Amino acid sequence: MAGESSWINHSLDEMAREFVAFSELNDEDNTEATAVSVDLILPDDLLERILAYLPIASIFRAGCVCKRWHEIVSSNRFLWNFSHVLSQKPWYFMFTSSDEPINYAYDPILRKWYGFELPHIRPDWFVASSCGLVGFMDNDSRSELYVCNPITKNCKKLEEPPGLKFSDYSTLAISVNRISPGYTVTVVKSKQVPGNFFQWDISIHIYDSETMIWTTSLTEVFAGWRGGDESVICDGVLYFLIYSTGSGGTENRHGLIAYNLSSRSSHSLLNRSFIPVPCPLTCGRLMNLKGKLVMVGGIGKQDRADIIKGIGIWLLNGREWQEIARMPHKFFQGFGEFDDVFASSGTDDLIYIQSYGAPALLVFDMNQRQWRWSQKCPVIKRFPLQLFTGFCFEPRLEIAP
Repeated sequence: MAGESSWINHSLDEMAREFVAFSELNDEDNTEATAVSVDLILPDDLLERILAYLPIASIFRAGCVCKRWHEIVSSNRFLWNFSHVLSQKPWYFMFTSSDEPINYAYDPILRKWYGFELPHIRPDWFVASSCGLVGFMDNDSRSELYVCNPITKNCKKLEEPPGLKFSDYSTLAISVNRISPGYTVTVVKSKQVPGNFFQWDISIHIYDSETMIWTTSLTEVFAGWRGGDESVICDGVLYFLIYSTGSGGTENRHGLIAYNLSSRSSHSLLNRSFIPVPCPLTCGRLMNLKGKLVMVGGIGKQDRADIIKGIGIWLLNGREWQEIARMPHKFFQGFGEFDDVFASSGTDDLIYIQSYGAPALLVFDMNQRQWRWSQKCPVIKRFPLQLFTGFCFEPRLEIAP
């Protein structure tokens, strides 16, 4: 293993301590297995392939077993093996709005919560994730933007996005190219036309990690609709929600816009790509699940669209929505008091749903069509107005911003 550079900025011992911190909270019968015989028999290349199939947290613990295992999981060759393993199940990062935020990450494979720290993030920042990378953008000036691998803590600050310095609404999305090491970041900005509440300027700004350059791809004026804070990139198409300003007598308060990033045409009209939502929504959350656009939405009452009566999950096929599932009433009641807006994100086959008012976390498996609660999060609600939020990300070792 000599001559191979380490892929991680922090020592494996430090990372292992971080992942072990809360490992006993949900696993009282955790036993320790010996690997002496395996270590003696297996050659390095075969042991690398075996270790690459372990959950992320177990890989860090494996690096503390002995010097040989430490060198293996720290090597670039191990990264190559890990990159060819099927994606790990997405983790969920939860944090609170208290003055001293306590952060936790949930591992759905081991069903454990870990004490977890992320650089350059505040509870009210914009967040987007893709294939192991997470983008953060501040909510004040919208000029601070970082791309980070939450597992390795490798982080990069991007140049300030172009366009309006202060926009009324903004949304962030990121898409990692799984073939090449590049990624794309988009920021959609929306600002009211001065003196005209009915008209809103909407602009799309795109960052290419290979050229490290921002471009303003499109600017258009919308009538009766404004941008918001929800967007995602699926299979080269940028999707973002727009919101009715209350004029024009529209039935639904939400709509979806699709913009093809590969063409990046500055002459195409976004209005023509308008896709209606499947029913009146209190809020909508967009996510990329294996290249398909999925929306989790709060279902509003027919006569009062601002009052939530349930939660649905839809998949977009072409321009038509296919309903995948509706949250059973027992789970909906399990959140206690549920606001008309909530946090939800997903990737691979898992969707996470969380109320802003409590740390309870519900998981929906798209393959098995199964709902279940996560293990209880260690965070405790300390005061009535304390808020909780979070996002999911794919834990990867080999991806760097």
